[in-house]
Amino acid sequence: MKAQAMLLAALMLVGCGTIQTVVRHDDAAIKSLKEQKSYCGAVPRIYSGVTYDFCTLYAPLRSGVDAQKYDNATIIVLIDAVISGALDTVLLPYTIYRQQADGSIIVTE
Repeated sequence: MKAQAMLLAALMLVGCGTIQTVVRHDDAAIKSLKEQKSYCGAVPRIYSGVTYDFCTLYAPLRSGVDAQKYDNATIIVLIDAVISGALDTVLLPYTIYRQQADGSIIVTE
């Protein structure tokens, strides 16, 4: 049980929307959303972690074996959205500055 909790925490930090959009380079978030075939065209930097999480859900539905993986991933993404919301709130002064300086993260061009 303890090992599962640690694994879940590690997975959430690696896939955390805030980490993807604030800490890593913009190209990492763009690449990830394109691989998931997200319909999102841009991710604003203010509350970017939460937006990124919902963009991962805003993609074509999967079928077959992938559908079950997607259902499990949906729960994890929703949990991550709550955590990202808290982190995004703490980072709000920085992300407001970055939004003004750099604009949104453009996914589709």
